[in-house]
Amino acid sequence: MNVTIKVAEEIVARAKARGIPVEAYVEEILRAEIGNGDARTPHTPAEIRAWLDSLSQFSEKIPPLPDQITREWIYQEHD
Repeated sequence: MNVTIKVAEEIVARAKARGIPVEAYVEEILRAEIGNGDARTPHTPAEIRAWLDSLSQFSEKIPPLPDQITREWIYQEHD
């Protein structure tokens, strides 16, 4: 879909500074703002809960941290 818009001179200058066409720069800005379609930012409480649940899916496999974290503990596998 094509859309005709009037862009600020600042956007034109930024596109020129990067050496890309204004159209490509505007498209890049829009893609960054709305995402690339693969991953959608959760907005509703149910979406946020589902996202958090997916993050914690394998959390039981993470070993517990010691009561006190020391330099020796951090580098225990390095000599």
